[in-house]
Amino acid sequence: MNGRLQQFLTAENISQSTFADTLGVARASVSHILSGRNKPGFDFIEAMARHYPTLNLEWLVTGKGKMYKQMQNPPVREEETDNLLPLFDKEETIPEPPVQKTETKADNPLIIKNIHKQNRSISKIIVFFDDGTYQELK
Repeated sequence: MNGRLQQFLTAENISQSTFADTLGVARASVSHILSGRNKPGFDFIEAMARHYPTLNLEWLVTGKGKMYKQMQNPPVREEETDNLLPLFDKEETIPEPPVQKTETKADNPLIIKNIHKQNRSISKIIVFFDDGTYQELK
């Protein structure tokens, strides 16, 4: 099993220390498993299943099958969600809009009127990013 674990680390391009930190185990325990000194316990394998859901545990433990499960929609690991933001085709820089306020006699800074309309639907959503860009969804 230690050889298959090393294959997995190589395939995922992660170091022993990063792997240990991800699973929440001591770095020495990963080193001992990889060297063949110790065998992994249930908690170790369970942590791997939780953090690497595409890993085929049968392959890891017995060597049967392929390294990764065949999945219809593989789950996305948390660190990969940053790559999901560019969902739209167009990204533009927003100009600074003029600020419009309606003041009252008492100098209240802003009056907001709620207008309730029947049969309304959303025609456009604009997402503003902290770097001064926005993306528009129609």
